[in-house]
Amino acid sequence: MAQVLEFKLPDLGEGLTEAEIVRWLVEVGDVVAIDQPVVEVETAKAMVEVPCPYGGVVTARFGEEGTELPVGAPLLTVAVGAPEGPETSGPVTPGPSGARNGSAPSGPSSPSSSSGSSATESSGGSGNVLVGYGTGAPAARRRRIRPDRLDRTPTRSGALTVEAAVPEAPVSEAPVSGAPGVPVPAASSTAAPGSAAPVSDGPVPVVSPLVRRLARQHDIELRRLTGSGPDGLILRADVDRAIRQAEEAEAAKTRTARAAAAPTGASPAAASPAASAAPAAERIPLRGVRGAVADKLSRSRTEIPDATCWVDADATELMAVRAAMNAATGPSAGPKVSVLALLARICTAALARFPELNSTVDTEAREIVRLPGVHLGFAAQTERGLVVPVVRDAHTRNAESIGAEIARLTELARTGKLSPAQLTGGTFTLNNYGVFGVDGSTPIINHPEAAMLGVGRIMPKPWVHQGELAVRQVVQLSLTFDHRVCDGGTAGGFLRYVADCVEQPAVLLRTL
Repeated sequence: MAQVLEFKLPDLGEGLTEAEIVRWLVEVGDVVAIDQPVVEVETAKAMVEVPCPYGGVVTARFGEEGTELPVGAPLLTVAVGAPEGPETSGPVTPGPSGARNGSAPSGPSSPSSSSGSSATESSGGSGNVLVGYGTGAPAARRRRIRPDRLDRTPTRSGALTVEAAVPEAPVSEAPVSGAPGVPVPAASSTAAPGSAAPVSDGPVPVVSPLVRRLARQHDIELRRLTGSGPDGLILRADVDRAIRQAEEAEAAKTRTARAAAAPTGASPAAASPAASAAPAAERIPLRGVRGAVADKLSRSRTEIPDATCWVDADATELMAVRAAMNAATGPSAGPKVSVLALLARICTAALARFPELNSTVDTEAREIVRLPGVHLGFAAQTERGLVVPVVRDAHTRNAESIGAEIARLTELARTGKLSPAQLTGGTFTLNNYGVFGVDGSTPIINHPEAAMLGVGRIMPKPWVHQGELAVRQVVQLSLTFDHRVCDGGTAGGFLRYVADCVEQPAVLLRTL
């Protein structure tokens, strides 16, 4: 006898309350091992694979790809301890005692029974730490069992058991939301206009979350698209083509209906009001990364009385120093150092002089909490939206180490593989909006931090240098700070020190 266990969406940490299903990694009927990833979900902070703490046969999945589920909602059900022996040659007839539950007479153990015992033992725990689930058990072998071999029967306690049986006729089963394990006929999905590819039961060959989001916004069924990428991968161009085909089909349908509804001999002016009707406004749900950004920025504006000061700085010497560092050869040569890494190192030196800006405010205790270490966040724009990866212990790193960590985290952000821990815990943020071709901005503080330094583009401008007008590399620096933690004198002193280091990098030698 096997028991069906329900695996619910676990608490992924960092206060996350919901997640969106991006891609299922298993099908109904698959045999999963303990800690095997079963679904890829997108949270407000990152895209992660969720491991299943049970080993057994997947009997039901809850939620289609693109569905948003709250923490604690059922993800799937797993039959633990299902028999794996040869199928019975005839129908199972109930015996006088326990036969309805698939019990067998006592006797020497068979491969089937030992296999079931192994499956039962494998359900003892999980090696991954998930909130509400155990740890520490070996993994099982992956195999596939036909779903129509599983007959679900409720026990007296309400748990579900799985029996080996031969159905009279094959039935396609799909789970009903709110009733785990109840088989119903699976409804066929409607094809998107302009698509002729057959519907596949396997995973949708899409990698980019942007492509999935675009398809959802325009009601495009990805399973009906034929990808033009490698191995049938669905690209954005394929979705754009399907959208155009759908729009053309809808326009043709509208023209046909309008022509049929117009009376014979009616003047064009009579149909003009319907033709000039304003299109409906598009509504985009605030969820995922976009929703998290909206909540955090709204909270920052609501709770933090911020102020901004800015200054122009001559970055010519800084750019020359960077060029010299990157051109070095021989024993002094090393990895290339970016401008962002140099600015980050300048920030850590400035925070050592002005620790008031490396703090947070405890509103309940009405206290300013000065933090002992600098965990430097930097803003990164990705396909999923704006994220802020954090360089841990930046105050202990040099420019080369900071640059290497920024490069590593940026690559993870670009591929959507940042963990929630790598996106939280920052104490100060550096925002290089100059990459967008703008000179200045008034950044919004990354709550609950106390300050953010913004850096504009570095570009040639007229500048008075050593008493003469010259063309120099000029950058605008802006500091937005929480006025509760310090006054303008502290903020101005911090920004002036940063500008001095940009104009005369030798100032940094005092802190090396």
